[in-house]
Amino acid sequence: MVIDTSVQNQIEQKTGSPDNILEVRNLKKHFQIGGGFLARGGGMNIRAVDDISFVVRRGETFGLVGESGCGKTTLGQTIIRLYNPTEGSIIFNGADISKLNANDLRKHRRAMQMIFQDPSASLDPRMTVGSIISEPLNIYGIGSREERQERVRELLRVVGLNSYFTNRYPHEFSGGQRQRIGIARSLALNPDLVICDEPVSALDVSVQAQVLNLLRQLQNDFNLTYLFIAHNLAVVAHISDRVGVMYLGKLVEVGDAKVITEQPKHPYTQALISAIPVANPNLHRDRIILEGDVPSPANPPSGCRFHPRCPVARADCSETEPELRELAPDHWVACHYAE
Repeated sequence: MVIDTSVQNQIEQKTGSPDNILEVRNLKKHFQIGGGFLARGGGMNIRAVDDISFVVRRGETFGLVGESGCGKTTLGQTIIRLYNPTEGSIIFNGADISKLNANDLRKHRRAMQMIFQDPSASLDPRMTVGSIISEPLNIYGIGSREERQERVRELLRVVGLNSYFTNRYPHEFSGGQRQRIGIARSLALNPDLVICDEPVSALDVSVQAQVLNLLRQLQNDFNLTYLFIAHNLAVVAHISDRVGVMYLGKLVEVGDAKVITEQPKHPYTQALISAIPVANPNLHRDRIILEGDVPSPANPPSGCRFHPRCPVARADCSETEPELRELAPDHWVACHYAE
């Protein structure tokens, strides 16, 4: 898919700024599955991330939201180069890291870290907490042994844990405590950008609030930038400055978090907003029920990918794919009839 020239010019006006710590340009990540020596037809091409462009400004929290299977986790892991991109560019701190080899990527890696969704799976059960947090310091050869041990104790205190936990193992902690250990590990190298991949979805609601407040405090203390990935729009809107809404490998709406939640323009975003529970029993919100299932990323619909489930779709929605266009300052929507 080729971006219309006028739209591309508008996007480029938003990129290239020194205020942007991350610029994602026409990024794609496709997976080939089902092939092999005896397979016929060459297998299927899963378009997990399919031509996505956005920027993350230094010091902000950019939220990425969408239902399960929309490609948001794959997008985060491709940005940090756990996956190699199929096409497109990833500009981090002014350098295109999308095609760097392992050795050249190494010097950029320490400035971008990741907090994973499941703290039980992301922490090695055979390593002590001290070894887990100090591992990045060991890899990069930072400090003496005593200095690394002191750094571990300092990080534990920063995330609200006792410094004498260094000799304990992950199974001795609760889910919230394990996630705090994961956060401490991500901060060990003083990164500029932290990709948070659903860091609270596996936690109880009360613990979620504690971890979200911790992330905010750490952002203020260490001047961090977050790419915050979640499927809960209420959580994303609470912590984010700007929000991008994903559907089936595409961004369908990008804008200020408050504007997105109060004045959503895309029908899919409107459906997500309608599903957020209202705490006030005297208020009522009309629920938008989407019909059908999410199409397969191996065979996405023609035209607008949301049109089979869209309550306002028209005939041309199945024929022409909508481009992200700026309906209001810094509010981008990919819908033919967003107005």
